[in-house]
Amino acid sequence: MNDADELIAAQIRSVLAAAAKNGGVAPIVEAGDPVLRQVTRPFDGQVDDAELAQLAEVMRETMLAAPGVGLAGPQVGVGLSMFVAEDPGSLDPETAEVRERLPMPLRVVLNAEYTPASTEDVAFFEGCLSIPGYQAVVARPREIELKGEDLDGTSIAEVVSGWSARIVAHETDHLDGIMFLDKAEMRSLSTNTSVATFWNQPSTQKAAAELGFALPSGMLM
Repeated sequence: MNDADELIAAQIRSVLAAAAKNGGVAPIVEAGDPVLRQVTRPFDGQVDDAELAQLAEVMRETMLAAPGVGLAGPQVGVGLSMFVAEDPGSLDPETAEVRERLPMPLRVVLNAEYTPASTEDVAFFEGCLSIPGYQAVVARPREIELKGEDLDGTSIAEVVSGWSARIVAHETDHLDGIMFLDKAEMRSLSTNTSVATFWNQPSTQKAAAELGFALPSGMLM
C-alpha cells in the first residue's frame, strides 16, 4: 500500500479502537476539522473485509446513538469513500407525504457518487451531525442516480427518490468535502430550537415567506 492507503488503514483502526472503549460508538468529527473538507479516497482493500464490516457497524451505532439517519467516513475521521444510512421514515402521514419520507433500510455504500435523475428540485430543512444545533433549507434533486458498491463489492446503480435521495446526496457530498451549509439557503439558517418553534410544518412554504428566501421553481408545497 502507498502512504495514503496506509493512513486510511490507520484511521480505521483508530476509530475501531476508540469505539471499543466507548460501547461501540465513535466520536463524531465536527465542522472545522480538515478531514471534513478533503476528498475521500476510494476503498481499494486498505483493510480486510472483517475490519471494513466492523467499521460499518461502528458507523451505524454512532449514527443511531447521535441520533441521525446518515454518517459518512470523514465524520468519524476516516478519509474513506464510505457512508451508512438508515431512516425509519416519518410517523406523521402528512409529513411523510409532503416530504416523501418513507422508511429506508440500512445501507452501506462504498465509492458512492450521484447525479440528478430529474430536473425537479425540492427544498427542506436539513441538519448535520458534524454541525450540531443548526439546520437550514437545502434544495436538492427529488430523484438521484446513485452509483457505488455494497460491502461485498456488488455494484450499485439505482434511482433513489424523495427523502431517501436527500439523505444519500447529503452523505455522498461529505465524500467530496462538501457540507450541507455549502448548498444551503443561508437566510433559512436556524437553531434546532427555532425550527421546532417556528418551522415545524411538513413543507417549507411558511419559512420561505417569513424568512425571505425563494423555493425552487414549481415547488408548491
